Amino acid sequence: MYENPRLILDSSNPPEADSVVWRSPSNLAIIKYWGKHGLQLPRNPSLSLTLAASCTDTSIEYEFKEAVQGSAVDLDFFFHEEENEAFKAKIQDFLNSLLPVFPFLAQLHLTVRTGNSFPHSAGIASSASGMSALALGLCSLEDRLFGTLQDPGDFDRKASYVARLGSGSACRSIFSHAAVWGETPLVPGSSDAFAVPVGERIHDLFKSMHDDILIVSTGEKSVSSRAGHALMDGNPYAEPRYAQARQRLGVLLGALETGDLETFGKIAEDEALTLHALMMCSNPSYMLMHPNSLAIIERVRAWRAETKHPVYFSLDAGPNIHLLYPEDIVTDVRKFIEDDLAEFCENGFVLNDWVGEGPEEM
Repeated sequence: MYENPRLILDSSNPPEADSVVWRSPSNLAIIKYWGKHGLQLPRNPSLSLTLAASCTDTSIEYEFKEAVQGSAVDLDFFFHEEENEAFKAKIQDFLNSLLPVFPFLAQLHLTVRTGNSFPHSAGIASSASGMSALALGLCSLEDRLFGTLQDPGDFDRKASYVARLGSGSACRSIFSHAAVWGETPLVPGSSDAFAVPVGERIHDLFKSMHDDILIVSTGEKSVSSRAGHALMDGNPYAEPRYAQARQRLGVLLGALETGDLETFGKIAEDEALTLHALMMCSNPSYMLMHPNSLAIIERVRAWRAETKHPVYFSLDAGPNIHLLYPEDIVTDVRKFIEDDLAEFCENGFVLNDWVGEGPEEM
């Protein structure tokens, strides 16, 4: 789709050594994507809220090489200023796979420095923030060297496409407030190849929504998300699930447009529990929720019934709980977390986040 063999640097007029830096956030899917096909293509459309505080800063330093040896990317890689061979290997493979899209990368020596604003093992989608920041940097690099992505819409679409190849959920982090990934008649211009913004369609209430992340466990998951997606291929409930996601997306979009918190919250919770039910129905079956995850869910439901406060839970593919609620009850919810929920978190660990404006070039 974006292969371009013409993006080759003129060796008689090489660019000066320089760098690009992007900060990109993670996101929380409300309609979950679980199950994929082909090259990182989704089985159902998903909708996410873009976060603000949980983000990754990534710089790409580049220097022209006089002689190009082979067709592999020449890379130095640092995670929080330390060399990390496992991460480097993953990024090197990813960059090599992108040479048909960015052939000029083979002419450069790259140094990638990246780091998260949150602990890597905190149960936040670091692949979404990390791969989106890297994709944005690569698109900035292309535009700086060739002037080919001057249109902001074209820039964002290509960045989303490239991010998707690294991590499916990363394609949604490119946009402010909310994004949809996956072709659906409900969203004009939607595609399986990249995400599209829907922030202009959502009520202001959701643009200041809080997401406090209760860290039940920072341990490594027993089944990776990549493996979990693959297990959907043999899941007997896969096809009904994909139909359910498409139906729920229509209801959720209506709630987001009208400011219907109750419908939003019901879908957020139902989708979170559906995701984990699909894991339990896989072959082999597995569970990523912990006893403390269930204890928090029960406390949240009881407190909501008692106070009538619109506070709702969600989960990603892990044990940690996301608490979603509007700005006007932040004081009450934070006290509830401190008094009733923090005891179920690992070392009382809670990350306060909220819906944000999307990535920014630094």
